[in-house]
Amino acid sequence: MESARSLDALQVGQLIPFGGDRVTFVTPELAGAFEPGDRLVVVQDSGALLHIPAREHRLVRADVQGALDAFHQLARTTDDEISEFYEMFARRLADDEIFAAIAAANDLDVAAASSRGRSTTRLVLSPSMRADMIAGLRVWRDAPGARNEITEVVEHDTWTVTARRAPLGVVGFVFEGRPNVFADAAGVLRTGNTAVLRIGSDALGTARAIVERALRPALAQAGLPAAAVTLVDSPSRATAWALFDDRRLSLAVARGSGEAVAQLGAVARQAGVPVSLHGTGGAWLIASSSAEIARFASSVIHSLDRKVCNTLNVCCIVADRADDLVPALIEAVRAAGAARGTTARLHVETASAKHVPPHLFTETVAVARAEGVFAEPFASEISLDQIGTEWEWEGSPEVSLMVVASVEEAIALFNRFSARLTASLISTDQDEQRAFYDTCDAPFIGNGLTRWVDGQFALNRPELGLSNWEGGRLFARSAVLSGDSVFTVRLTATIGDAGLRR
Repeated sequence: MESARSLDALQVGQLIPFGGDRVTFVTPELAGAFEPGDRLVVVQDSGALLHIPAREHRLVRADVQGALDAFHQLARTTDDEISEFYEMFARRLADDEIFAAIAAANDLDVAAASSRGRSTTRLVLSPSMRADMIAGLRVWRDAPGARNEITEVVEHDTWTVTARRAPLGVVGFVFEGRPNVFADAAGVLRTGNTAVLRIGSDALGTARAIVERALRPALAQAGLPAAAVTLVDSPSRATAWALFDDRRLSLAVARGSGEAVAQLGAVARQAGVPVSLHGTGGAWLIASSSAEIARFASSVIHSLDRKVCNTLNVCCIVADRADDLVPALIEAVRAAGAARGTTARLHVETASAKHVPPHLFTETVAVARAEGVFAEPFASEISLDQIGTEWEWEGSPEVSLMVVASVEEAIALFNRFSARLTASLISTDQDEQRAFYDTCDAPFIGNGLTRWVDGQFALNRPELGLSNWEGGRLFARSAVLSGDSVFTVRLTATIGDAGLRR
């Protein structure tokens, strides 16, 4: 009896089993698009049917093979050569003449995204982003090589076991249209790994320019393999699925929106590839009875300077301080909007609306969104089950407000509704701060602004991403993934007694 054959076609309505006890079906659109040589990935978590055209599959397979070959070649390079790569990469980004071509490509990407009503908050390659990229590359230039760092030595009578850090292999990255991540991901070379990167279509032109003008020449100048860092040169989303479905990856890293990241994670896991996911974010700020107004207001303003994963998203204020802290929040949110040249929005949990002046629910403000500027109320009500919604704002800051009975209630809400990424408590009570740390289920805990949560800002190491605890805590590592945290451990035995036996 024939047990398996190639999938050359799909039929409309064809049932596809998933998850062990459920079925989905093939749509007319999928059946019409599927051709011989194409691949179908069935996401066992959800039943989603992901169509990977043969061309995209071949492209990704070739890129991963190139990175795998480069990984083995990299083992014969020196730490000094890797350091030279980072310096050459940084120099080329710092060269105004070279960077002009990259900036021009970025301008085209931003214009195209804007014309389609797409968000550009992460896409613009600003002077500060350029400076951070250069600084980050030089951090890796100066970092000690750790490919053979000894982590443990166990001495026996006549023999020794030595544990050393070692490279992991090929790391696959899928990330949204944020050009600086392109330089951050190159950090895996410091520990002897290679990388295959797939960037969102919005930033593909910028990425191509970075590869052509800076990355590839830097690799060549340093004598490193050309495929040590590879860009999947395709705008097709199917290349992301094909990359994470490739069992030759040693680690899959995804950054972007929560739903897309979760799906990519499911694809990698069912292929047997370890994953590090960096999706849903949104920080919480809790003000206790002892909160200082000035510190509270400053933390709000400085946590709303731009929209990223560690931006303030929810503010909880204890009821006995609502009379002075709610007005302080409203003023601070307005100030954050004014600092960006826009106006802000406040989302108020229904039971907390009584603490907000009624006229703010009818006051109309101009809200800058990716699709344009819209007239919206300054304040609007949301239900309790919406309190954890991450507001993906473009120009106008958006924050949710809930007045709570106690800090303990706020912590319970955070643990229930948030993505469990970062939380800050404004309180002068040190016992309260300790209890906050002990009971708040998040990897990042603070007592002021939330925007400190960043590898380069906080740890002086460019990050590949930040993991929340929405899907559980991470085993044996921080929620900050950086180039020097991508490694495995090898053991070597040095046997002095040739007659050693068990």
